[in-house]
Amino acid sequence: MKKQTNKNNKQIILRKKTRDRAIVVVAVSGGFDPVHVGHVRLFNEAKTLGDELVVILNNDNWLKVKKGEPFMSENERREILESFRAVDKVIITKHGSNDQDRSVCRELEKLRPQIFANGGDRHSGNIPEYALCERLGIEMIFNVGAGGKVQSSSWLIAKVAQVRRKS
Repeated sequence: MKKQTNKNNKQIILRKKTRDRAIVVVAVSGGFDPVHVGHVRLFNEAKTLGDELVVILNNDNWLKVKKGEPFMSENERREILESFRAVDKVIITKHGSNDQDRSVCRELEKLRPQIFANGGDRHSGNIPEYALCERLGIEMIFNVGAGGKVQSSSWLIAKVAQVRRKS
């Protein structure tokens, strides 16, 4: 395996494609409510890190705890995510309405991807899955998807509310 740094100063691993090697699974996670250009960039770059991209989608219960009522239902979000060329599979989390654990550790433990890719607003100090990934040997890659926080679902929702107030 060769390591190289890309234009965003991120270390990436170049894997030699061979017929007999195992498929490299990359996982990303989020609420994606609503999906925006930063998410699209995350999916596209994450897909280049392996062979199969699995999106772990936080369910409606998770979103209600984090920010209130979802803008879009988990099924609508799943359908949109499944339509992206870069996305191979979408898994919806099983968070309960009173679930204090807001991580995707259960899903990562079951899936066991080789890589857990995270966008520009995440780092090892603010991600609850870090210890699990260390224990399971899941490589964590940060700043995936054009680097930095380029847009936010909350910003988009606030903008819609602002436009509606002006109408």
